[in-house]
Amino acid sequence: MKKFLLCVTLLLLLHNVQAKEQRIVTLSSAITETVYGLGLGDAVVATDVTSVSPKAAAALPRVSKNRALSAEGIMAYRPTLVLAPEGDIPAAVLKHLRESHIEVVVLKQEFSERGAYQFIQQIADAVGVPAMGKSVVNRTKVTMREISAIIAKETAGKKKPKVLFIYARGTGTMSVAGKGSSLDAVIEMAGGKNAIQEFADFKPYTTESLVKANPDVILLFDFGVSSLGGKEAILKMPGVKLTTAGKEKRIISMNASLLVNFSTRLPESILALHQELTAVTKNQ
Repeated sequence: MKKFLLCVTLLLLLHNVQAKEQRIVTLSSAITETVYGLGLGDAVVATDVTSVSPKAAAALPRVSKNRALSAEGIMAYRPTLVLAPEGDIPAAVLKHLRESHIEVVVLKQEFSERGAYQFIQQIADAVGVPAMGKSVVNRTKVTMREISAIIAKETAGKKKPKVLFIYARGTGTMSVAGKGSSLDAVIEMAGGKNAIQEFADFKPYTTESLVKANPDVILLFDFGVSSLGGKEAILKMPGVKLTTAGKEKRIISMNASLLVNFSTRLPESILALHQELTAVTKNQ
């Protein structure tokens, strides 16, 4: 028995040493938040520009000033592990990193409740803490059940508000979210209905598509609202006042990293959006 306990203690010590020796680079806000949620934030040495949460991650160096990635920019931080979303690392950069004996784990994110749990566990397995991953998944499931029950109760028998999500980086760069997108999923889970059902993913924004969709609510990331000059400026955009959202001045601004987390903060995300929708449509 003593030998068994000694072996277990040695394994735990070895695991802790290995965790401390890791140098992780995370290349999306959801990945970064998940690694921190698993208790390995101290092992993260650099992130991408989208990783602004938690505060400790926001203070870390960035591998690039924008979304463009280079092998040199990543390797400068001497990572032992790079975690990246599928499609974000160019093939040449990925090859260079792996030829340099740097482990790269590419993660595909499914925008659903089940996908969030799989995402957490995949990252936990990649960083070497599978048991912690199971614990975080179970904890997230409990919270999700509680939040989903609240939303179901509060929306029972009520008409779902049509929500149009606009991605904006100034008036010259705008697109709207269709079916199958992360925003489509989070809007549905929060008790709303995506106003765009004619196409999948994202397509360029047009005044015609806005008026045709006639949303009850217009949703944007906080930086999108700022890039367009604020909520009052959005209400003055062509066609907006022809929609129910425009007439009722229903513009919602939300934190981007929270809204599309689909990981450890998914329950927080859908509750926050649900509360915003409830607040602006209370007299509907």
